[in-house]
Amino acid sequence: MVRIRRIEISNFRSIQFLDWVPSAGVNCLIGPGDSGKSTILDAIDLCLGARRSAPFGDTDFFRLDVINPIVISLTLGHLPDALKNLEIYGEFLRGFDASTRSFEDEPRSSIETVLTLRLSVSSDLEPVWALFSERAAAAGIERSLAWKDRTAVAPARIGSYTNTNLSWTRGSVLNRLTEEKANLGAELAKAARGARTSFGTQAATQLGASLKVVTDTANELGVPVGSSAQALLDAHSVSIGDGAIALHSEAGVPLRSLGTGSSRLLIAGLQRAAAEAATIALVDEVEYGLEPHRLTRLLHSLGAKDQKLPLQVFMTTHSPVAIRELAGNQVFVVRAVAGQHCVLEVGVADDVQSTVRADPEAFLAKSVVVCEGASEVGFGRGLDQHWVNQGQQSFFALGGAYVDVGGSDPDRVYVRGTALLRLGYRVLVLADADKPPKQEVVAMFVAAGGESLTWRPDRALEDELFMSLSDDAVESLLQRAVDLVDEELVNSHIQSQSNGKFKLATILDEGRVFGFSSEVRQILGLASRKRGSGWFKSVTKFEGIAADIVGPNLAAADKGFVELVDSLKRWTHAT
Repeated sequence: MVRIRRIEISNFRSIQFLDWVPSAGVNCLIGPGDSGKSTILDAIDLCLGARRSAPFGDTDFFRLDVINPIVISLTLGHLPDALKNLEIYGEFLRGFDASTRSFEDEPRSSIETVLTLRLSVSSDLEPVWALFSERAAAAGIERSLAWKDRTAVAPARIGSYTNTNLSWTRGSVLNRLTEEKANLGAELAKAARGARTSFGTQAATQLGASLKVVTDTANELGVPVGSSAQALLDAHSVSIGDGAIALHSEAGVPLRSLGTGSSRLLIAGLQRAAAEAATIALVDEVEYGLEPHRLTRLLHSLGAKDQKLPLQVFMTTHSPVAIRELAGNQVFVVRAVAGQHCVLEVGVADDVQSTVRADPEAFLAKSVVVCEGASEVGFGRGLDQHWVNQGQQSFFALGGAYVDVGGSDPDRVYVRGTALLRLGYRVLVLADADKPPKQEVVAMFVAAGGESLTWRPDRALEDELFMSLSDDAVESLLQRAVDLVDEELVNSHIQSQSNGKFKLATILDEGRVFGFSSEVRQILGLASRKRGSGWFKSVTKFEGIAADIVGPNLAAADKGFVELVDSLKRWTHAT
């Protein structure tokens, strides 16, 4: 069960340099468009695939720089005995220390024996496949991987060449399922001859007039065609080889006519069944052609939930469904940093794995607003709707996403933000100020490049709204609360919070005449966020409040609150 232990890419398409030690199981690559995800899959396929040639052009070179060659090196581990044969490959065997994730040019007993296969393409555009080790290069020794070994380790590309994989062609997954091979050469030749004869009989009837003209003309010119020319299938065009044997359904329908999703599911299952013979699979845009439930089945077929890692899979995705189904150590973010590409493991720490489950869309974004709770998520989304209605571009259209960390612990929002910053995301923390976080946690977040936006001291979002908005907007908030949670409950919360001093009806009457006092506003803020029964505590409710009440009344709000909202707008709409 061969595994790729190291991938090195230089000067290939969008990648100037990449050095990555992948997982032995599922490697799901995510990242913004043109980040190099598909290029990594193509590099593996070109270097390791069973091919004698491959088309290259100037556009395959990084920034069209044909002076510096394309070099793709794959270091293979978990080698079968055939690839550890000292007589054939001894000068090229190297070592991999899994504990330190380091490579050595000489193998030794306490570490894994590996082989490095290298594909090089110079300005002449001719690809050269060869084994590599430093000592062999120093001694001028050259050798390629034997063709039968190349065939054995070649990856299966699921989603491409469906027709090939659903017929018994050389290198197809069907040919790897078992050791038995069909010896049908004579029968295939007989079938081809039969097809030619049968066609000729039918053609003679329908093309008789044309055949007579051909025969007469040939005889007049002395061209030997015999007594009668025939319309037969060209022997060169109708040669039937192994590729003509293909899978069909019980009704005789070729399985190559299956839909894209069904074909991918079937081939993935067959690849899993053939894992002993072909252990590496490549899947570009794994979600393509699949509904969410069938995408989940495909991921399971590829071994996403298996502890024994039946396959080493390299896939790309833009689907939050796929990310949610995977563990954090199966998801990798592709980034270009300081002219070099890197592949960053999302990881399984609590501060990240919970985001994989709850907000997988965040990992497909460029900018992430990490919110203390659902209230802040809804508030941000609602304001974004308001700004879109004013002709602004949506935060989502700009590649943004929101993450809800679930409140309660004031440190959590900064810890989650720091984890996302380390993966290369642009991050803003949006949090309450009623419970201060640890300063060292905030300092770590800021040092990593994060930005934060908090309400004014000792205030939660509800406090900020009731203390900052105009009298008309506060009345609208109270009416919305009555519509959402019932007038009796709103009144009960107000009476409880004010120790019986205020009632909803009295507050509304006095507010319409005299305006809402600071004392009343403070009581309303506290009453509205009563633990377990808050008036607006959900994404949907706060989304509606922000879009319908806060946004339209922002111009009349307290200056300090307006500045906070403007800061949020500038960050979410920065390009």
